[in-house]
Amino acid sequence: MINYYTIAPKSTIAKYIRTFWVLEGEVINHQPYTHRTMADGSAEIFFHYKGIFNQLSPDNKAEKSFASGISGPSQKFSRFSIHENFAMFGVYLYPFALHRIFNIPPSALSNEMIDLNTLLFQAGNDLEEQVMLAGDNFQRAAIVTHFIEKKLANSRYVDSTLFNVIHHIIHTKGKVRVEELASSYFLSSRQFERKFKAFSGFSPKLYSRIIRFQSAVSEYGNKNKSLTQIAYKCGYFDQSHFIHDFKEFSGYHPKQFFSGRGEGTEWRDL
Repeated sequence: MINYYTIAPKSTIAKYIRTFWVLEGEVINHQPYTHRTMADGSAEIFFHYKGIFNQLSPDNKAEKSFASGISGPSQKFSRFSIHENFAMFGVYLYPFALHRIFNIPPSALSNEMIDLNTLLFQAGNDLEEQVMLAGDNFQRAAIVTHFIEKKLANSRYVDSTLFNVIHHIIHTKGKVRVEELASSYFLSSRQFERKFKAFSGFSPKLYSRIIRFQSAVSEYGNKNKSLTQIAYKCGYFDQSHFIHDFKEFSGYHPKQFFSGRGEGTEWRDL
């Protein structure tokens, strides 16, 4: 049995935090549960407050993960497995939040995952302990909110022009022309690419591809549209382009994913 839900962030941090999320599950008859993350233009802070997933290598060897950490923007998929009941609390961040809150360029964490204690030292230990001991997930959201509010109050000012560009790409679901974005902010293509990558972790074109892919993923469960209709709605010019990006960023053929037969899709059916 899988349980998944989200908690909206307070207005004080909503510019940086997209949502809080909770994933809980019971493992039946010791059969492992496998979860798959996909390419994503955002970052996440995560806490395992019951059980800890192992990360699976391409040859299915299990590598122990950590109780809490931060995963940066990603252009690849990863697989995780667990043999016991589990519960996770997550913080879904806009990529530029890494710079604003932690003073880390997103490019430094692209396709990477780092232990929260390694990143924040004693502050990471303290935050992990508070989240683990919290009475429920609304209390966890309040604890993390207070932590982020303090970090924002003490961080130095960062020009937010590129924040707005990244917001725009996310909210237009990647259906933008990079050249037009650069000219609208009075930057040369080279300047724009360099600044954009510093705050998003990827080049504008790759980032737009990832966001467009994510918009296609969000169509999961929509039985009223064919794969061709989903592809065109999400800005793909043809089926082959759609299939290529989907396989690269998820490891699935879109037919397998949208049929509900892919591993780790149970939470999407809720």
